[in-house]
Amino acid sequence: MRASDKAYESLRTDIVEWRIAPGTVLAEVEQSERLGVSRTPVREALGRLVADGLAVQQRGRGTVVSEVSDDHVEDLFVLRVALECASAKEAASATHRENFANLADRFDAAAHEVKSPGSREAYYQLTQLLDDSIDEAANNKYLSNALRTLRVNLQRVRRMAKDNPRRLKESAREHAAIARAIASGNPEVASAATIVHLHQSLTHIMAHSAGSERQ
Repeated sequence: MRASDKAYESLRTDIVEWRIAPGTVLAEVEQSERLGVSRTPVREALGRLVADGLAVQQRGRGTVVSEVSDDHVEDLFVLRVALECASAKEAASATHRENFANLADRFDAAAHEVKSPGSREAYYQLTQLLDDSIDEAANNKYLSNALRTLRVNLQRVRRMAKDNPRRLKESAREHAAIARAIASGNPEVASAATIVHLHQSLTHIMAHSAGSERQ
């Protein structure tokens, strides 16, 4: 892995996992010492983070981790609905959809398992597999590229809501519905199931955000 890729992956993970908080200045010298690379790879990594929307350039401060506000979350979901519904429709119209029935069954099983902390990482891997499978079936590189950038920011947003077992169980059932609709070859149902899931996800995130502000 190139030094700039290593720096980028490390910084992106720290930002997404909230180990580096919004508003933190990402000083080149400090980060190069922390990551054990020279300043040039760090500078390249910071440029990629800005392109991702995970950082911004501020006059007099340099590169700063971008803030996550309620307006920011809502704007992300406006774009997410448009892109993911389009991708689900394309996937449901594809010729090869055999694996989606199996994915639906796996999400049904996951709905009974996500109560235990140890099973949650496996659940997140399953959701990633569904995303990848939809991207592959949709076979639209422009949609896939747009969603890839969007999902990086969504990973950070999800951390705002923590791991709520009840919500994870509901989410697993919603994902099962999306996978089953794609398997059946019904684009409109796949889109509708996606809208339901995204509405429920946004409602949960916003409710948690409001609760955090009251504390």
